[in-house]
Amino acid sequence: MKKFYFGAFTLCTALGVSAQEVIWQKDIQSSTQDFLSQVTTTIDQQYLITGSSIQSKSQPQAASSQKQNYGYDFHLVKLNQQGQEVWEKYFSGQNHDYLSATVTTQDGGFLLAGTSYSGKGLDKKEDSKGGSDIWLIRINEFGDELWQKTLGSSSDEEARAVIQTTDLGFFVAGNVQNSSKGYGSKDVLITRLDKDGKELSQLILGGKGLDEVEKMIPTRDGGALLGIYSRSSSVKTNNQQSKINTNTSTDKPATYNLLSATSKQSDNFGEGDYWIVKLDKNGKVEWEKNFGGKGDDHIRTLALTSNGFIIGGESRSERSGNKTVGLEEGTDLWLISLNERGDEQWQKSYNFKNRDILMGMSVLHSADDKSSKGILLGGYTQAEGRIQADDETFWILYLDQNGNEQWRKHVNGESRQKEERLSDLKLNRDGSIILAGTSAEELGKENWKIVKLGDKQVDQLIEKYDIKIYPNPVSDYAYVEIGFDFKDADILLYDMSGRQLQSIKTKNKVTKINTQALIQGAYLITIKTDTNKTANAKLIKK
Repeated sequence: MKKFYFGAFTLCTALGVSAQEVIWQKDIQSSTQDFLSQVTTTIDQQYLITGSSIQSKSQPQAASSQKQNYGYDFHLVKLNQQGQEVWEKYFSGQNHDYLSATVTTQDGGFLLAGTSYSGKGLDKKEDSKGGSDIWLIRINEFGDELWQKTLGSSSDEEARAVIQTTDLGFFVAGNVQNSSKGYGSKDVLITRLDKDGKELSQLILGGKGLDEVEKMIPTRDGGALLGIYSRSSSVKTNNQQSKINTNTSTDKPATYNLLSATSKQSDNFGEGDYWIVKLDKNGKVEWEKNFGGKGDDHIRTLALTSNGFIIGGESRSERSGNKTVGLEEGTDLWLISLNERGDEQWQKSYNFKNRDILMGMSVLHSADDKSSKGILLGGYTQAEGRIQADDETFWILYLDQNGNEQWRKHVNGESRQKEERLSDLKLNRDGSIILAGTSAEELGKENWKIVKLGDKQVDQLIEKYDIKIYPNPVSDYAYVEIGFDFKDADILLYDMSGRQLQSIKTKNKVTKINTQALIQGAYLITIKTDTNKTANAKLIKK
């Protein structure tokens, strides 16, 4: 189905000279329209690339391809820190199945959330609930299934986002169409589950119209922040949050099928607005805010800052409603900074000309997490009426903590095609940047394109360290992160009497070590590299 190869890159820069290094590039090639949804960074700085693909009939009949149905399947490719393939997996139903969102779990595995049109069969172990359903699969770090769950009703549901909460459970956010329990043509559905996939509660959010959740992020208090594209007016009720259905049978807890609904209380300003909803750790609404002008404003992404949140998307609105910045051309990027109560701190707009699509955002935090140092945005531009050299190409935009633009860059390469669309962006702790998207000579033949960049301008903002160990104290597995450059290193583990217990050779910035055999107490980790640099840190075993 695919080939991997390295590519050389040229980076075109505005507002300064490019100071970027392409660390590696991988293209995962296909002859069909493959959808890339997300790049997920693992605890040990590896990368899971996820999306939906039709498996090639010409592939060798490996165990996974024997189950294929030649419709769309969940498609996962795990890459190591050097960009080399660790494993590739497909999860197949008997119909189309689209993988929308992935989250890294605390044990180093993943939870996958997608939309399934399949009944029971092949990899899918539960019957359809009716129409399309939300299909959840929890896997370990090797891609092996731990459990799966089908969420749905007689209506059509689709998955959009998933997060793990501080109690190790999950929030899954999606949309439901024409639900008898909802408010409009499409409402937002949030399901709260424990770590084993047991449903704890469900919540429907909506107004009189169409509401689609685009993004969800975990908050520091164990709750969640939802970014919803809303084309709805409010539904004013005396009982804003109401219980819809409770299953009180003796064989299941009363909360097993608890479904509540909360109506939208804020009115839209225009055709489409940003609707922001904050949930507490139990999945109940704490507050909601609506932002928009008279035109169409489409939220895309959210990020945590040191004192609140950044929300961003694209806008077609002039100054109107509560939008205080104007419109240059086509669609502009529109960012709003909120405090933890949802009150606006500032808003800014940015333009690449034509139609600008914001797909990813990362905030650079200080080492103590008490301040935000900058904001990295990633996306692509679609031409509207005229083609320019940088249209349909990945771009990145860097802002300071107050939203002031510092620099912008387009990313081109030897594998550059006519249609290039960024799907996701991640800023790593060492200042490197992962860009993941699709590249196609023509629509319908999308290759996955993964680029890892090192940027000297971002690197100057990263607080340097020699060694980090997390979690610390540790009960089973710990991760040792080396903060300086090297090619080969030895990680040595000593007890406090100086006796060497482990020795691990590594080429990775982050290495997983097993501490299960250690007794409770303090240990010393020593790093020795090929550059004759050493570092030490204390490890505490619970």
